[in-house]
Amino acid sequence: MALRIKDIDETQAPLLDHLIELRTRLLRAFLALAAAFAVCLYFAKTILAFLVQPLLDAGQDRLIYTKLYGQFFVELKVALWAAFFLSFPVIANQLWAFVAPGLYAKEKKAFLPFLLATPVLFVAGAALAYYLVMPTAFHWFLGFQGTPGGVKIEAMPNSEDYLGLVMQFIFAFGLSFLLPILLLLLNTAGIVTRSQLVGARRYVIVAIFVVAAIATPPDVISQMMLAVPLILLFEGSLVVMRITESRRAREAAREEAEDEAAESSPAE
Repeated sequence: MALRIKDIDETQAPLLDHLIELRTRLLRAFLALAAAFAVCLYFAKTILAFLVQPLLDAGQDRLIYTKLYGQFFVELKVALWAAFFLSFPVIANQLWAFVAPGLYAKEKKAFLPFLLATPVLFVAGAALAYYLVMPTAFHWFLGFQGTPGGVKIEAMPNSEDYLGLVMQFIFAFGLSFLLPILLLLLNTAGIVTRSQLVGARRYVIVAIFVVAAIATPPDVISQMMLAVPLILLFEGSLVVMRITESRRAREAAREEAEDEAAESSPAE
């Protein structure tokens, strides 16, 4: 019995060490988020002014709020989202520092490019949404104003609704642009191959249009502006897969040849 208890204690020690390290990493990530939130809350109005620029470009110069505390919560949400983006490098670094020791050198080398490419692709998608898609969509939405039948119809967007719409655009495009990361990770792990994706191309394209219809507001312009880049990213992923699969095949053939040469060489 004493030996069994000792074995249990030995197996618990590494687990406790990992839990303590996880707590430390999470605490550092939370402190980074809290510090960024404090800074972003101070500049909340400036950040909000940046977010409403696409609406100004579309010709709308007024936002309203119908609850006395509505704008206060809008600025809190703006500060929180901005703090998350600002502190993401620290959060990602803490996540990587916790996971990396459990990976082999080859796994680290394979995974690190995906970690570095993730924020780049997300920012690219968010930038496309901010600089092109949102002004175009907002201009189209505001085009329904007028005086049909002598009745004046005027857009009076709510600041809370507008912020929700902006976040929907940014996250829809930012997360969707991570499609190549997902496909290449699955390919690297051996779950899917390039030939399988090529064979399922028509189904993937249909799925892309379905996702674009769900993730964006119900207008054809926004849906097409999301679907077309996703199709291009999918095709680009296939090109990268062809290159990486060919490289892996060459490396496997070289390693096999080296092993055969080592086996056939006379023992010293």
